[in-house]
Amino acid sequence: MENIILIFNIILAILLVGVVLLQKSEGGALGLGASQESFVSSRSAGSFLTKTTAIIATLFIITSISLTIMSKEKISSSSVLEKIEEKEDSSEPEIPKSDQ
Repeated sequence: MENIILIFNIILAILLVGVVLLQKSEGGALGLGASQESFVSSRSAGSFLTKTTAIIATLFIITSISLTIMSKEKISSSSVLEKIEEKEDSSEPEIPKSDQ
């Protein structure tokens, strides 16, 4: 099941990049120096590509979160530092080895 969702997630990522690149650039550098016409067009209803982008992005986020939830069960809850501390806590002190 995880592999199917992972493949679907990769396909969605590729589609999302493609749809974003197909969209017309609004220009204006984040609204700086934009003309009055661009303000009128920004208030109009979203085009087909805008709606498609929103749907693909939503599906991508859902699949990414579901993959994270699935992989959470496989990850151990103990940290690496806890494992190191357990190894260092021995009942007998360690004697350093000499090079001679």
